[in-house]
Amino acid sequence: MSSSKDPLGSPKAPVEAVELDSLNRAPTRSTTAASGTEAVDNSATDTPADPLEASRALDASAPDGGWHAWSMVACCAMIGFWFVGVTYSWGVLQTTLVEQRLAPASTLAFVGSIAVSMLSVMAIINSRILTALGARNMAVIGTLFMSFSQIFASFTTRNIGGLFFTAGVMMGFGVGFSFMVISITPAQYFTTKRGTAVGVVYAAGGVGGAVISLGLEAGVRNLGLEWTFRLVGLVMLATCLPAAWFVRERTTVVRKEFVDWSLFRNLDFLVLFASGALATFPLFVPPFFLPLYAQSMHLSGTTGAVLVCVFNFSSAIGRIVTGFLSDRLLGPLNTLCTVLFITCISLLVLWPSSVSLAPLIVFVLVNGASSGGFFAIMPTVVNTIMGSQRMTVAFGMIVTGWTGGYLMGAPIAGYLLAAYGGQDRGIVAYRPAVFWAGGMAAGAALLVGFLRWRKSPHLMIKM
Repeated sequence: MSSSKDPLGSPKAPVEAVELDSLNRAPTRSTTAASGTEAVDNSATDTPADPLEASRALDASAPDGGWHAWSMVACCAMIGFWFVGVTYSWGVLQTTLVEQRLAPASTLAFVGSIAVSMLSVMAIINSRILTALGARNMAVIGTLFMSFSQIFASFTTRNIGGLFFTAGVMMGFGVGFSFMVISITPAQYFTTKRGTAVGVVYAAGGVGGAVISLGLEAGVRNLGLEWTFRLVGLVMLATCLPAAWFVRERTTVVRKEFVDWSLFRNLDFLVLFASGALATFPLFVPPFFLPLYAQSMHLSGTTGAVLVCVFNFSSAIGRIVTGFLSDRLLGPLNTLCTVLFITCISLLVLWPSSVSLAPLIVFVLVNGASSGGFFAIMPTVVNTIMGSQRMTVAFGMIVTGWTGGYLMGAPIAGYLLAAYGGQDRGIVAYRPAVFWAGGMAAGAALLVGFLRWRKSPHLMIKM
């Protein structure tokens, strides 16, 4: 017996597990003896008659735990520790580069934004690369890109163009490869514990951000900016490469197309696509600008780094809690709507009223938890709504929609900050950027709320 979930994540009555081969319209499946990877071939039929039915049958054979499944979570967690941690800690390095007058904050925010936005720009292509290369090869290549980007960036700290290429574009290729692997692979091994497993993987990224942000501040202070970059690259290479080598996908969906255009005729997909596009605009504004905000409050650089550390640690907690809420209490859609609403309130209410350190810490804790929860819950929501069979392509398309928010979210905040006097004017200059970010989060929350109402207008909260 196995239990299934409806698209909202609410438990249904137990149903008998159905073997995939017994479905008349299901795609063919083969198992590679050497790796144990199930290959689902969609080439026989361009579009399955009932993808969700086939996906449920495929999920029924998932181990939903055990040594092999949790070892995949551990390997992906190590990769997430570094790529999420480094990208979320860019604000610490950005503050140092602003102090060295390499470029204004709005320009330097683009470097960190490019590193993150590449995972969206390349998402559709990366979903195809994942199918072609396999999870292990893709994770290894991603690790190499990320590690050497940091090493090469150490030689470009006086050249903004070189920093754009190394810490921006090159790091972005590695982030994009790594993101696709850790988002898709763990979900294949779980059914009822899927949200928790993905949450643990992304929580490792939050812990990474907490540790790395403090490490970067100490490294810059004691070793200098150049050797800090080199040390990050070398340690990343030594720890991530073994983890990447052991990553294996459980199922490989063979598809002919990069984009499933039929998804754009699916209203559920369109709402998820639009809500994700809006939600990503505000997500990197706090971690990128908290160190500068702390300086505007006449706090030390160390305090700014500690705030980023607290943000990332709270993000880790939020990712785990989000997975638990999704699996046990609220369901995926309710959880996504909740974290977006909390993000909105934290930006529109808590941050503007943070005129001293104590309320600023409250904001950092709340916003960090909700922002981390967004990343942790999205793969589960997409898998639940679109089905495992279309997960890779659908998730790649949705992540591509995040490009604008990743690339322009923090820079727009930087331009608004500069337009209202810059960091030298004090904390009042940050408020237009903060209200703009909060408005984007509110729009995303409303869209997900609409989708939740559409799925079950008579029951908005799972009892």
